[in-house]
Amino acid sequence: MNIDRTNQEQEVLDDLLRACLRGWGWRVREAVPIKRGWMNLKWRIVTDEGDFLLKQYNRERYKLYDPEALSFAFEQQTRLHDAGLPCPRPLAHQDRVMLDSERGERFMVMPFCPGRLVPPGGASADQMYGLGRAAGLMHRLLNDGTNRKMAAGPQFRPPSREERLAHWDAVRGQAVAAGREELLDDIDTQRRATETIALTAFESLQTGWAHRDLWADNLLFDDSRVSAILDFDRLKYDYPALDIARAVLSLALGESLDATLAEAFVMGYREERALAAGELSRALQMLWYLESPWWITAEGSECGLPPERFAYEMNWLANNLGELRELVGGL
Repeated sequence: MNIDRTNQEQEVLDDLLRACLRGWGWRVREAVPIKRGWMNLKWRIVTDEGDFLLKQYNRERYKLYDPEALSFAFEQQTRLHDAGLPCPRPLAHQDRVMLDSERGERFMVMPFCPGRLVPPGGASADQMYGLGRAAGLMHRLLNDGTNRKMAAGPQFRPPSREERLAHWDAVRGQAVAAGREELLDDIDTQRRATETIALTAFESLQTGWAHRDLWADNLLFDDSRVSAILDFDRLKYDYPALDIARAVLSLALGESLDATLAEAFVMGYREERALAAGELSRALQMLWYLESPWWITAEGSECGLPPERFAYEMNWLANNLGELRELVGGL
C-alpha cells in the first residue's frame, strides 16, 4: 500500500467530515472507503442520521467537467428520484449539491443505497427485465418535455469512416513504434470492422437526454429488482439507445451475447418506452463506434477491470458486427 496516498486520502476524508459536521451536524461513527470509479474518492459514512455516500471530486478530473452540466445532471437526478426512479436523491446544503470544503475539496453527499453489484456478464433474466424497465422509465422521464434545457445536438457525432480508418492507422503505427506487436491483432480487428460498418444505420436512432454511463458498476440490484441507478455525472443530450447498448453489453455478454438476456431487457424497456425492431443491434454498433478508440489503444489495456473488460467488449463487437441483429434475435 502506498503510505503517502493513504495519508492524503485520510486528510481529504477528515476535511470532508468537518464540512459534513458544519453543514448537517453529523457525527460520523464510521467511514468505509469504496474502491470504485476513476480518481474520485468515495466513502460510506455511518452517522446517527443514517448511512450516506460521500463523494470527493478529484481536482484534476474535475477540470474535465462542465460545472453547469454537472449541476443540471444533479437537478435531473433529483427530479428522477422524486418521480419514482430508483436512484439516490443528492443532498443539498443552502440549495447547493456540489459543495466545497475548507481546503477547497469539491464533494457531494447522497443517501447510501443498499443492493449488490452484478458482475459483467452475470445478470439473470429477471434482473435484465427489471433493468430494462428502469432504463425505459429513466429515458421516458428525461425526455417527457419537462426539461426545457436546449442542446445544440447529440454529444456523440460519429466521425466519417475515413477519419476513423486514419485513426486506426495512426494507432497501429504508434504500437509498432513502441514495440507493442502483441496489440496489432486487436488494432487490425478494429480497422477491418471499420471498413464494413454502415454508418447510415445510425441515422434512425433518436436523440435525447441519456445517462451515458449505464454499466455494471453503476447498477445495484436487490434480487431481480434494480435498487439503484448511480452516477449521473455524465448525463447529457445524446442517444438514449447508447444507454441500452451499454447496459446489455455489460450484463449480457459472457463468452457470447446471451440473446435471452437481451430479450428480457428489451421486454422490460418496452413496458415503459417504445423501442423499434432492430434498434438494439444498431445501438450496439454505435456503442462500438463510440467507445472502441477509448479502449483499444497503442498502450494496451490496464490490468484488471474495467479496462480489460471494455477492451474485450470492443473486440467482441468488432468481430461480430455484421451478425449482431441475428445474435440478438432481431432486436
